[in-house]
Amino acid sequence: MSKTLQGLNPPVHTQQRRSLGNVFDRSTLAGLQPFVRQTVEELLDRLSDRLRATGEADFATLVGEELPVATISHWLKLPQADHALLRELTHGQAYAQELLPSASQLVQANAAAEGLREYFTAVVAERRRSLGDDALSRWIRTWDELEPDREVADETLYHLVMFVVIASLETTSTLLSNMVWLLDQNPRQRSWLLTHPEATPNAVEEVLRYDPPIHLTTRVATEDTELAGTRIERDEVVHVMIAAANHDPSQFDDPDTFDIGRTAAHLGFGGGIHFCIGAMLARLEATELLQSLNRRFPTLRVTTPPEWEPRMAFRRLLALHVAEH
Repeated sequence: MSKTLQGLNPPVHTQQRRSLGNVFDRSTLAGLQPFVRQTVEELLDRLSDRLRATGEADFATLVGEELPVATISHWLKLPQADHALLRELTHGQAYAQELLPSASQLVQANAAAEGLREYFTAVVAERRRSLGDDALSRWIRTWDELEPDREVADETLYHLVMFVVIASLETTSTLLSNMVWLLDQNPRQRSWLLTHPEATPNAVEEVLRYDPPIHLTTRVATEDTELAGTRIERDEVVHVMIAAANHDPSQFDDPDTFDIGRTAAHLGFGGGIHFCIGAMLARLEATELLQSLNRRFPTLRVTTPPEWEPRMAFRRLLALHVAEH
């Protein structure tokens, strides 16, 4: 991942980020909204069917993991048949960014990285043979102009499209399921939200602040420096605790209280040049889902505590069992 956007610095980062254009601008989001809305309804239909059939359902697998992969695949024109593979490879690759990955996790991450390279290299090659008006086709045209060496251009394109997909799947899936869990654990907040659906975007932001999908990110110091009185030497590894920053009492009143009425900015999507490029898409998916979920399932409750993957960086909610009461 060191060659993807999150691991690059200017001027390379600047060039690659600009080559993507305004990835999820208002026009793109407006074009995606009908698909997201329709997909939400279809997934909630499946949830309803499962609840009627068995009385209980796993929200994480039925809905949380399905909406992000369906949305990004639709946008990039990736086949629906590849959804399961993309989820599997993304889950495995996330171990590479863990704080203290085990040997077996690193083996899994390396295998996933090879799978992602094979998949997206093939995607770029196939798309190059039949360019259209989709985002990836536009990126190919851009890099053909920027880089005369076709091999270098395709390598860059592979890293870019892989990064966009990874960034759009793992974190958004966690956001969607964690949103249901946190509102379930704060029934007064949820009851108020049921009668004030216009506050749904605020609720999404509070989920991102209170328990963000990414709890930490890692950087390497490029020069000797001092941060908050701590000396940091060049080439030292620095772990930035995003979740802790989102609970900083100097920035948030009563930070350990879940409050969907907050308006203060958070670091759930990072900041600066590395601000999450898929932030607006994640917000769209979460808002559409939460609005429909509250409208269609106002009595939905979590039946057992969620099952979490034991990791800190890219967190993953494995199962979230729900029922109607």
